[in-house]
Amino acid sequence: MAETAFFCTLSHEGILAVRGPDASKFLQGQLTCNLNYLSETRSSLGARCTPKGRMLSSFRIVSVADGYLLAMAGELVAAQLADLQKYAVFSKSKLADEGDAWVRFGLSGGDGALVSLGLDLAQEADCVARAHNLLALRLGDGRSELWAPASEAPTLRARLAAQLHEAPLNDWLLGQIRAGIGQVLGATRELFIPQMLNLQALGAVSFKKGCYTGQEIVARMQYLGKLKRRLYRLALDDRQLPEPAVELFSPVHGSGVGEVVLAARSGEGIELLAVLQEDAIKDGRIHLGAPEGPPLHLLDLPYSLDADREIQR
Repeated sequence: MAETAFFCTLSHEGILAVRGPDASKFLQGQLTCNLNYLSETRSSLGARCTPKGRMLSSFRIVSVADGYLLAMAGELVAAQLADLQKYAVFSKSKLADEGDAWVRFGLSGGDGALVSLGLDLAQEADCVARAHNLLALRLGDGRSELWAPASEAPTLRARLAAQLHEAPLNDWLLGQIRAGIGQVLGATRELFIPQMLNLQALGAVSFKKGCYTGQEIVARMQYLGKLKRRLYRLALDDRQLPEPAVELFSPVHGSGVGEVVLAARSGEGIELLAVLQEDAIKDGRIHLGAPEGPPLHLLDLPYSLDADREIQR
């Protein structure tokens, strides 16, 4: 089903809003992405890190008239809001959980539906179209997101359902996995640095923007090239969906060699993203949950890593 046109409600994520005259300056010192690249027509992936470079959250950020909206795992919003408010008191910025104020739909093959809503969304990754209080965002794999005030949810759902099949969230997450886009969830908070999720290859990390929390660690990892773990896509011949942060094992080490990032059902099996050590990938014998657990098979990612290109952002 994930390969046919469909829409679904992105109920697994919430929205953190940062508004006010100092919103841009405030967030520029907090996030890995460069807010100077954002505009009326462009969004970005990004992350927020601890001083040690470990990610507290990852998100898609889009600008609005008086600030920014960050869509992230719903279970992270409250903690991120409370943490950021400690620093926002020193700037003219107001933070709020706006998850109840917005509805978000994921669309696969849904450009015709967007056009019918007056949204002419360009094909280029991260592009944004706006019309009639609606936002449409293009993702890197060609899919799109539709954001709207929550009051318009019933009408929009009906209009989308008239043109597209409504699919379960699993189908959307499967597309995300096939696009190689990792995500920080509650169970993986503070577990990874951005490069472990390949975020630098997805435009979510800027190496030219200057200082932000965790920047020294993230930059050092990029320039010195000592990262031993990164994101891979794998398949599992099973129907029991593994939870995020479940450990992976390999005979090359006596302990765990990685963790599950995100998983979804695909046909009779499962596809997942996991952060794994390079030597375990080279060996090829990878097991879920225990040294003798179900075996995993490596799949391709739709992009490659290029350190020279990545540092140009």
